[in-house]
Amino acid sequence: MRTRVPLLFSGFQDYEAHRPALESKKMKLKSFLLRYYPPGIMLEYEKSGELKTKSIDLLDLGPSTDVSALVEEIQQAEPLITASRTEQVKLLIQRLQEKLGQHSNHTFYLFKVLRAHILPLTNVALNKSGSCFITGSYDRTCKLWDTASGEELNTLEGHRNVVYAVAFNNPYGDKIATGSFDKTCKLWSVETGQCYHTFRGHRAEIVCLSFNPQSTLVATGSMDTTAKLWNIQNGEEVLTLTGHSAEIVSLSFNTSGDRIMTGSFDHTVIVWDAGTGRKVHTLIGHCAEISSALFNWDCSLILTGSMDKTCMLWDATNGKCMATLTGHEDEILDSCFDYTGKLIATASADGTARIFSAATRKCIAKLEGHEGDISKISFNPQGNRLLTGSSDKTARIWDAQTGQCLQVLEGHTDEIFSCAFNYKGNIVITAIYTTVLYFTDTTIKHDEVMSLLYHYLMEMAGHSIVFG
Repeated sequence: MRTRVPLLFSGFQDYEAHRPALESKKMKLKSFLLRYYPPGIMLEYEKSGELKTKSIDLLDLGPSTDVSALVEEIQQAEPLITASRTEQVKLLIQRLQEKLGQHSNHTFYLFKVLRAHILPLTNVALNKSGSCFITGSYDRTCKLWDTASGEELNTLEGHRNVVYAVAFNNPYGDKIATGSFDKTCKLWSVETGQCYHTFRGHRAEIVCLSFNPQSTLVATGSMDTTAKLWNIQNGEEVLTLTGHSAEIVSLSFNTSGDRIMTGSFDHTVIVWDAGTGRKVHTLIGHCAEISSALFNWDCSLILTGSMDKTCMLWDATNGKCMATLTGHEDEILDSCFDYTGKLIATASADGTARIFSAATRKCIAKLEGHEGDISKISFNPQGNRLLTGSSDKTARIWDAQTGQCLQVLEGHTDEIFSCAFNYKGNIVITAIYTTVLYFTDTTIKHDEVMSLLYHYLMEMAGHSIVFG
């Protein structure tokens, strides 16, 4: 059976060009695959008749990296990379270096204003490539949209209450999960809109959900204080995670999929073994509700944000607190790592965001300019830009090193509750009330922008906006 891992590939459509021959008696290397964000090489190999994959993370790769020395290190640690593959691996790493040197310096323009739902939106999510996105709503539906055209591709109907949580099974992108206040989660086909399964078992509203990286499980977090893991093939409940004393509001898998983390209003975060449901660590230290909890890419660190105005950085191997990130004067509403795990960003109800070094735990930049709560923050895949969404009705693009505001994305008529970059970093999507705005780095004519804004203002019953 093939072991599937999160492959964030970009740039290679024909992987046959990188297929090596037999490398050892026990393991046969089948192919190399490049992963740009975060940088790495995927190895697809056969062992005992099974096709498997493993990754070589190159998180510290930069323009000045000595490629020959790096390949030597890789060969010492990885038996699949033999001397006969040296030049091939060098070329791949040089290609990665070139890609990482192409910094993202996009200027974004309003591209589309989309009528989304007649009742307020709850959440928005992009697939990996950014070719389509989904919206959840109080109207009890989830809608699938084509990003480029703004066309509604499908309406997923069947829930009996608010659709609150939505997600693609990225990087594959062929399935959608929806979590509802009707206490159920549904699994859908992206292509047909067919509902594969309805997962029943929670005793209260489902408010967060996530696929594991292998896309074999979907996890749901509920106001009933439990999380559940579901098998997406047969629709069966796999595990119930019980241990919190209040609502679960945050839930995420680590990169390898063997750990899942839940954050709760009981002020704690619990790390669980995703295979057995065993409690691995309980992270105790915050003195108010948890707002966010996530692993960094290499699963060595955990970042938690809280309504107590702090973020805490934890050692994922032993559950010990390594640092408390302070400085905000109000609740932390969102936090994130960049793809390499070197930088941390925090967003607060005090109207500011901050950037910290994960290595030194020092604040390296303070992002000032918003005039209201910042509810959402995220890095672009390249890690050199930050996106924030605020109750002041603007989104902003920032330089991740200096904290300088590079662009204000205007045109919103209500507070922004969700925003994100696509995988290439050339599209920004924002969501307000009943509307989605779409921004891209493709310039469109001034009169077209004015026309879009006019229709947007005239049709306040429900929209989506995209920038690019």
